[in-house]
Amino acid sequence: MTLTQRLPESQTAPLAEQVVDLIPALRAFARRFTLDPNDADDLVQETLVRALRSLDSFHPGTSLKSWLFTILRNTFCTQYRKKVREGPGVTNCVSQYLTVAAGQEWSVAESEFRKALLRLSDDQQQILIMVAGFGFSYEEAAVVMDCAIGTIKSRLNRAREALAEEMGGNPLRQ
Repeated sequence: MTLTQRLPESQTAPLAEQVVDLIPALRAFARRFTLDPNDADDLVQETLVRALRSLDSFHPGTSLKSWLFTILRNTFCTQYRKKVREGPGVTNCVSQYLTVAAGQEWSVAESEFRKALLRLSDDQQQILIMVAGFGFSYEEAAVVMDCAIGTIKSRLNRAREALAEEMGGNPLRQ
């Protein structure tokens, strides 16, 4: 049964145009349910397929927007329940494990970083470790170092530049 067999031609064109006009509103509504815009578009597409499949259950004179939004919400709920029911278990899902062990790059980078940090002066090491390592605020570091906040900022800037130079240069200056 086609769309034209269900409704007279005079009602088909305006209804189709109304559905097309509502697609942006459906997309906006779908994005409230999903984080990914592509998932929202898939949800709208599934909603439109279901709406066209059951177009004969739409009663002219009622709100097409409400009808489509209800289908969208119900489609999302159905997909969500199915995903929860059939989704892989979080605790022992094979996809969470790396297929290949991580390379040695991180180990090498950490070793290079430690060596470069040790080549800095004690003051530069201390300020970098306090602010960048432990997350001290400038104010907290100023109290510990017993100096002004401006001095902390200046020392930190010089320490970062020195560390970048020790590790092979500052890419911003090249």
